[in-house]
Amino acid sequence: MDFDLPADLEAYLQELDRFIEAEIRPLEQADDNIRFFDHRREWARTDFEAGGLPRPEWEALLGEARRRADRAGHYRFAMPREYGGRDGSNLWMAVIREHLAAKGLGLHNDLQNEHSIVGNNPFVLMFRDFGTAAQQAEFIPGMLNGERIISFGLTEPDHGSDATHMETRAVAETRDGVPGFRIDGEKMWTTGMHVATHCAVFARTSGADGDPAGISCFLVPARAPGVRIEEYLWTFNMPTDHPRVSFTGVWVPAEALFGPLGGGLALAQHFVHENRIRQAASSLGAASYCIEEAVKHARRRKPFGRPLADNQAIQFPLVELSTQCEMLRLLIRKTAWEMDRMTKPEVEKKLSDKVSMCNYWANRLVCEAADRAMQVHGAMGYSRHKPFEHIYRHHRRYRITEGSEEIQMRKVAAWLFGYLGPRREAFRAAEARAAAE
Repeated sequence: MDFDLPADLEAYLQELDRFIEAEIRPLEQADDNIRFFDHRREWARTDFEAGGLPRPEWEALLGEARRRADRAGHYRFAMPREYGGRDGSNLWMAVIREHLAAKGLGLHNDLQNEHSIVGNNPFVLMFRDFGTAAQQAEFIPGMLNGERIISFGLTEPDHGSDATHMETRAVAETRDGVPGFRIDGEKMWTTGMHVATHCAVFARTSGADGDPAGISCFLVPARAPGVRIEEYLWTFNMPTDHPRVSFTGVWVPAEALFGPLGGGLALAQHFVHENRIRQAASSLGAASYCIEEAVKHARRRKPFGRPLADNQAIQFPLVELSTQCEMLRLLIRKTAWEMDRMTKPEVEKKLSDKVSMCNYWANRLVCEAADRAMQVHGAMGYSRHKPFEHIYRHHRRYRITEGSEEIQMRKVAAWLFGYLGPRREAFRAAEARAAAE
């Protein structure tokens, strides 16, 4: 067994570091752009008079950072080579995301809105695997050059994790001789609708509530008649670009169907494991950052003439957090490495529980690490002059989104107790033998 990172991966991390210092740090420091990252960050990013939306100058700065990263060959790293990427593996992406998050807040990697110089764009692969030829020709280049921006309409006001009970409906309807669908319903947390050109709307087209089959996905123009942004939902970590959106008599032609009719949930699940392992790695990196900053402060701070670090009340909580980081790092990297040796269907059948373990534990760990860093730093740690409150407020959401930690633990439990996964048949066989004796 070899736990060393590949030499070419280590070299790429150094290449990213050089790019950040040469291109991103100067941009971050120019024109008072540091206001988006220092104690003014929430105010600087948020237009509170415009529904709490991101300020245009904030989004413009992120866009410039992405363009620079794209020119340097980093932004599309995880994408296939046919789209200008480098076929970045799950292991490499996990290590990269941890590395960037461990640097703390900055223009290189601000995950409040999924921004990073090494991008994560699941829609490109969704169109490659599920889109028609016409959809691929329009949306893949469009997303890469910024002409097409797609929001995701799955969650509803009364249905989050229970997506199979969604109330949005799409019924076949012909208008002016053109076959299509009429969509009626409401979606929540439809991120990015203020700039989106289209929304991928999931709606039931057949079957009964609770059936996994019978849900379809449609590419709905964001400004189509009947599409209405009802409100932007203010969150723990502002700004917000997460609206509640209603769809009233919205008609789309049949070619707006994205993926198979009645098989839309396959799209929703298409990128879930890759997303979760990368997000877990980011949370791990942020947790490591909080711990290291707390350690440094404890060595510097000398109340009553002695370093805080001399006190076991300071040492022991950080020891526990550091130990958890070390164990989690191994699990994340091993899981990502195993994912790279399997197809997507195999990951779902053989490794899904490990991905869930990584995700829910990393999200919980970063919140604990940020909280402990605040405590070690005292009143200054509670202030916005330190990044810990921002890290906490951002990463706290991941214990709910992308599959809540209860959903993740439910997945692990189902595999552990043999209700799902590889142990299912073994448990059934053992129970059958016991019944026969």
